Amino acid sequence: MQPTTSNVPRHLAIILDGNRRFAKRLMLKPWKGHEWGREKIENVLEWCREYGIHELTLYVLSLENFNRPKEEFDYLMDVFRKEFDELLKDKRVMERNIRINAIGRISMLPEDLQKKVKEIMEKTKNNDGYIVNFAIAYGGRAEVVDAVRKVAEEIKQGKIDIDKINEETFANHLYMKSEPDLIIRTGGEKRLSNFLSWQSSYSELIFLDILWPEFEKEHFVQCLEEYQIRQRRFGK
Repeated sequence: MQPTTSNVPRHLAIILDGNRRFAKRLMLKPWKGHEWGREKIENVLEWCREYGIHELTLYVLSLENFNRPKEEFDYLMDVFRKEFDELLKDKRVMERNIRINAIGRISMLPEDLQKKVKEIMEKTKNNDGYIVNFAIAYGGRAEVVDAVRKVAEEIKQGKIDIDKINEETFANHLYMKSEPDLIIRTGGEKRLSNFLSWQSSYSELIFLDILWPEFEKEHFVQCLEEYQIRQRRFGK
């Protein structure tokens, strides 16, 4: 069965797990695997465009990842610098009307990387053909805490009536309001690991045993096929 483009997830999210284990398998330093992981992202962007998936969210750096050894963390920051530099130079981003967002505590990143992130977001902010969200310096619980702080500040300023707060009000203060239809996790673990804690309430979940650098188009297509045969009841 080949998936149709009429019943694909509008919003796909992926937890990119397994880069370090992939490098270890090749007897390399574990952080070298992040480079293969970065290259795989470009393939996925093309597959999403081919199948008409409007929005893609990629979990690329958690808050917990900040505790990794300095050599690995610095290498990872260089990988991100390279990725955002290429996005800034890639003419296809504007030609294809792609909006690029970063969600998370961006202020925790090195200043030069923050600048690149903000530059690509500003450059693409009016694009609406496709949306790509990089969850970077991200944690689902941190997102909820930050949203609570924003709501509390607006209550303090008299901008929000506390009696009128509802789920929609709260969601409007998250890093990202959009909810993924499907979340894929590579690497063999069967948990979300603090990813999109609020937005994933009714997401379909698929866990794959392969490592992220091994994720190929055939796996992508299989996930879409699996999604298309599921019945989404949204608690009804």
